[in-house]
Amino acid sequence: MNDKLAFFDSNIPVYLVDMDLVKREKVVQLISPNIIISTQVVTENINACLKSLKLPDEEAYDHGQALLEEFNVVDIHPSTLQMAIKIRRKYQLSWWDSLIIATALENHCETLYSEDMQHGLVIENTLTIINPFL
Repeated sequence: MNDKLAFFDSNIPVYLVDMDLVKREKVVQLISPNIIISTQVVTENINACLKSLKLPDEEAYDHGQALLEEFNVVDIHPSTLQMAIKIRRKYQLSWWDSLIIATALENHCETLYSEDMQHGLVIENTLTIINPFL
């Protein structure tokens, strides 16, 4: 069994409630005890359910609750914010992507699954961004 830690960007678990069944199945296949998400991922998923997918409030909240129960959820700390600033300056990424990356790095993840970030990019010689849908 692979014991390397991985992190889901916010755009990955939202497919667990999306109508795209191919992407949903791919995300289900990636789920393991070694996947980490942050409180940012949970809140962005609830927001995506409400705004983008236009799900009823209760379905959006149920999805958020399921993420809290299914995954290892980590908090964002002041040190995470400081690292995100460094990541943003160094790699010229968006603030929200930098915060996701900083959280993954702080939690010793080796892989960051993201649909939106640059596939194959290695951050700080430690974290590799993988688009699981390619």
